[in-house]
Amino acid sequence: MDFFTTVPGFYSLLVFGILILIISGDILVRGSVSLARFFKVSTLIVGVTVVSFGTSAPELIVSIIAAINDHSDIAIGNVVGSNISNIALVLALTAIILPIIVSKNSVKIDWPVMMGTGLILYLFSKFSDKNTLGTYFGIISLILLTSYILFIIHKGKKERKHAPEFKKPKYNIYLSLGFIVISIVGMYFGSTFLIDGASGIAANWGVSERVISVTVIAFGTSVPELSTSIIAAIKKESDISIGNILGSNIFNVFAILGITSLIQPIEVSEEFLKSDFLWMFASFVLLLLFIFIPKKYKITRVGGAILLAFYIGYISMSFS
Repeated sequence: MDFFTTVPGFYSLLVFGILILIISGDILVRGSVSLARFFKVSTLIVGVTVVSFGTSAPELIVSIIAAINDHSDIAIGNVVGSNISNIALVLALTAIILPIIVSKNSVKIDWPVMMGTGLILYLFSKFSDKNTLGTYFGIISLILLTSYILFIIHKGKKERKHAPEFKKPKYNIYLSLGFIVISIVGMYFGSTFLIDGASGIAANWGVSERVISVTVIAFGTSVPELSTSIIAAIKKESDISIGNILGSNIFNVFAILGITSLIQPIEVSEEFLKSDFLWMFASFVLLLLFIFIPKKYKITRVGGAILLAFYIGYISMSFS
């Protein structure tokens, strides 16, 4: 019998995948910060573009494969569950370890865009034919994503003219780009191992694909964001932490579901509309609330602890 098809094998894959993702997260932060300094753009810009796309790569791979194999619940649940865990688990744990200073740009631009992606996803899921995300959703999502990225880049260039002197990059451009490429490859393999292990363990528990997708698989694909954000916070690059999470949630909807729906239509079940989408919106609102309370533009340890309790409640509800 193949060891990796046994329960001990699933746990081994789980641990091995997490280790690869942690190492990849560290490499990604190093390369991204160095790249930002080389091009003299803020780490926030890199956080919501390069880092966000890199850490969203696992969700993209999972959703495409799931949709092609007619597992729509996994395709949509992977994204919705990941959006919730990014905020209520990743940012929560990051803030508990080290309170996060939030940029005004994140509040004025990235949070409204993130909320907008959720509303667009909900409206298309609710009112489209047979609750299916198809070609129109995919095209509109990619157009909006492109517009958002161009706006962020344009804004970053304008800010660069008035910015103070940037620190010297630690690595040259080739090594910085190499770090980013290596980290994304590492995240792909790490996520594959983690998802295979987590799915095998969850299957033995006898739960549905929807529950597996919004909990175990969503957690697995959020590990890159978790490792990247915690490492960035420890390195006091808080713009990478918050920019990575908000940008990743935007990418999750517009890029991952957008691309996937163009390849294969995704049917959204009523359970998502009645439950998981509402939890996702609640996590968005809680995040905005804790950006201002108890300290303005700072997610404190208290806020992180409450967000973590929210996530535990969501997981408990899903399994119950």
